[in-house]
Amino acid sequence: MLRLCCVLERLHACTEASASNRHWTKIAELSVRFSSTKAAPRFRRMDYQDAVCTLNTLQTNASALEQVKRERGHPQLQLQAMRGLIYCNAFLRRPWVCGISSLGIDHTSILGDTIEKIAWQKGGIFKLGVPAFTVKQPDGPMKVLQERAEETGCSLSVCPDLEEYESEGSLSLGLAGHHQCSNASLALQLSHTWLQRHFLTDPASSSPVEFSGVSSAPVIQPSPAMIKGLAETEWPGRNQMLKHSPVTYFLDGAHTTRSMLACVRWFNEVTPQHERNAGGSVVRVLLFNATGERDCAAMLKLLVPCHFDFAVFCPNITEAIATCNADQQNFNVSVENMLTRCLDNQQSWRVLNGQEEKPEAELLIGGGLPLVAERHTDTLVFPCILSALQWISQGRDSALSDPNKCVIPVKPSIKAKAAPLREAVSIHVLITGSLHLVGGALKHLDPSLNS
Repeated sequence: MLRLCCVLERLHACTEASASNRHWTKIAELSVRFSSTKAAPRFRRMDYQDAVCTLNTLQTNASALEQVKRERGHPQLQLQAMRGLIYCNAFLRRPWVCGISSLGIDHTSILGDTIEKIAWQKGGIFKLGVPAFTVKQPDGPMKVLQERAEETGCSLSVCPDLEEYESEGSLSLGLAGHHQCSNASLALQLSHTWLQRHFLTDPASSSPVEFSGVSSAPVIQPSPAMIKGLAETEWPGRNQMLKHSPVTYFLDGAHTTRSMLACVRWFNEVTPQHERNAGGSVVRVLLFNATGERDCAAMLKLLVPCHFDFAVFCPNITEAIATCNADQQNFNVSVENMLTRCLDNQQSWRVLNGQEEKPEAELLIGGGLPLVAERHTDTLVFPCILSALQWISQGRDSALSDPNKCVIPVKPSIKAKAAPLREAVSIHVLITGSLHLVGGALKHLDPSLNS
C-alpha cells in the first residue's frame, strides 16, 4: 500500500514525522504530500544535507501537480512519469484520462527487472471507466497492459503514428529526436480526450468506458492550439544544443540503454552539419556519468562509435566547494562511491576502446578532493561538473569564466593534454548518462534556468 510520509517541516530543524499522517504538510513554504516506498524517516533533527537526502527518497508528484494546477488552471491528465510504481502514480482517484508512454528498463529496484513486470506496475494508473492510451509497445508488455486494462475495467487504445494525423503539412515538433514522435502522438490523444470529456463537446465522451480489447485510437485533426503546442514545446536537457562559440554543448539526459540509443542517433544526425560549418578542426568530447543500478558499460558501448577525442567522467556534484548548490546533487550516495563509479566508467571506456585492461589510475589529491585520475591521454576523471567543464572549455566559454566560480587546479601534465582543445576551431561536447549530470551542467551553462 501507499505509504504517505510527512517529513521536513523545515530543512534545518525537523520534528519526527509519522508514516501514518495522511495530511498535507508544509515543507519550505510549499504544501506537498509525499508518497514513498521507503521507510519513514525518524530523525529528530537534520542538517541541510540530510534533509535533501531524505527528500530524494520521496515522490513529489503531488507537489508537481499542485504547481501545474496553479499555473494552468485545471489539468486532469495523468501522464505517465518517471517512476510508474502503481501506488505512487495512483494518487488521482478519478482522472479524466490516463496515458503510458514507451516502456523501457529503468528503476528496476522499484518496478521490476523485466519489461513485463514494469508494464504491470505502470498499468497501475488505469482506473475503472477512465479511457487509457499508450503507444506501440513490444508484444510482451502490450499483453500485460491489456490484461491490466481488462481487470481494471477501462478502455485501452494505441496511438497512431504522428504522420497519420490530419493536418495541413507535417506536424513540427519543438523537441528533437525521432522518439519524440510517439510522445507527441500520445500528447495529442490525451489532450483531445480531456477536452472532449471536460467540456462535454460529445455527451457520450463523458460516460464511463469499459474494456473491449485493445483498439487503435482515432486519427484526430489537431487544433491550431495543439499544433502550436507541439512546435513550441521545450524540455531543457533533452536533445538540447547550447552554442557558446566556439564550444557547442549537446545535452541529453539519457540514462537507459534504450534512451542512449536515441541520444546517439540524435547526436550523429545533428553534429555533421555543425562540423561542416566549423570550417576547421573539431574536437569531440564526451562528459558522462550514470547513477543507481544502471548498466554504465552497456551505455558507454553505444557511445564508442561516436569517435570521441576525449572521454571525461565526473560525479553529479556541481562544484567541489562547500557552498555548492545541494539541489543538483544526489545525497543518496557518498562522494567516495560517486568517484569510484567514475573510475569504473573510465576503465570500462578504456576496455571498450581496446586500451589498458587494468589502468590502476592514481588519484591526484588536492583541496581535500581527488582532482583527476591520470593515466591515459584521452580519459580523465574530475571531482565535479564545474571542474570538468572548465577543463573541456579551456577558458573559451565565457559562461564558465565568472570570477566568482572556483577554478580547480590541475597538474601541468593534465593541462598539456588539453592542447587539442585549445587549438581546435570548434569543440563539441556531448553531456549524457544522467539527468542529475545534465541538470548540474545547465546550472553553469545556462544560469537563467536557476531562477
